[in-house]
Amino acid sequence: MFMLKPRARDLGLVFEGTPGLFNSITDIEGIEVGYATLIEGVDIRTGVSIIHPRGKRDHDPVYAGYDPFNGNGEMTGAAWIEEGGFLEGPIAITNTHSVGLVRDTIIDWQIRQGAIFQRWSCPVVAETTDGWLNDMNGFHVKAEHVWSALETAASGSIQEGNVGGGAGMICYEYKGGSGTSSRKLPEKLGGWTVGAFVQSNFGRRFQLTIGGVPVGHHLTADAPFTQGENPFQPDAGSLIVIVATDAPLLPHQLKRMAKRAALGMARTGSLGGNSSGDIFLAFSTANRSALHSESGIAAIETIANDHLDPLLYSSVYATEEAIVNSLIAAEKMRGRDGFEIQALPHTELQQILKQYGR
Repeated sequence: MFMLKPRARDLGLVFEGTPGLFNSITDIEGIEVGYATLIEGVDIRTGVSIIHPRGKRDHDPVYAGYDPFNGNGEMTGAAWIEEGGFLEGPIAITNTHSVGLVRDTIIDWQIRQGAIFQRWSCPVVAETTDGWLNDMNGFHVKAEHVWSALETAASGSIQEGNVGGGAGMICYEYKGGSGTSSRKLPEKLGGWTVGAFVQSNFGRRFQLTIGGVPVGHHLTADAPFTQGENPFQPDAGSLIVIVATDAPLLPHQLKRMAKRAALGMARTGSLGGNSSGDIFLAFSTANRSALHSESGIAAIETIANDHLDPLLYSSVYATEEAIVNSLIAAEKMRGRDGFEIQALPHTELQQILKQYGR
């Protein structure tokens, strides 16, 4: 049994909206998350994260939409999601140079599961670059690691911080990584749940904003790229956000939800730099069997556009908190060539927020 790291709300941080039971993407029924984490020797700091939209043994495709807010990155399979509107398998997130291996392994897993819906598969694998801490050119993620993440995925509370694909990531010049959060709407607004899962690897220290407070202006120490200054230095890194909901939405509506992840990113301070690959995907677990029906006509439900706002806002809020959770849970790390990155200091953060009445 793993030990859960502290989360933002454990430190007294306040966010908009009400979370689900686990404050996690797994608050949507059926979703399972799995990790393989590789932290070995002095220069292996990487891994892979897996999200099964309906669980590892339920391969019914889900409606999905994606938005490449800033496309200096990769999400394989996105072209078919844009064209066909369906996500037809698990989602993986890893480091930039392991995308191909992870993609091929998912196809192998799908073949053995009998879970390919066409005669071919276009798996969704996204990436961010962990090359500061990890020997990314060593190709340390292997097929057995991907299989392990696929098969050990589970629901309920999940780990955050230095785990899975987030093992070697950096966010706002602190240790970043994997994070999650959710929002549960009241019954009068449909009672739907929205969850977000992030792999955070973006931002410069002077941008960092938490709870509306410019904490990056105060926490200027141990900022290896900017030394805590604001030199208009280009942002670097990437952010992957996976948004999920049980609300019945169509692909074009899910694309709108995916777009809102950029606002959650912005609420933490980032402006989306040229070299940051910020790619977002949203899916819905509603409308079972929409891809295949015996009659050839699928009976589907959808929420009217003028009732979407609570879901759109929830995408923003869940993304924001998931990013902060990834920072709170992450621990300092030394990696490749002796490069070291510090963790976001909890006590100092609380003191700064208190100064602003937060």
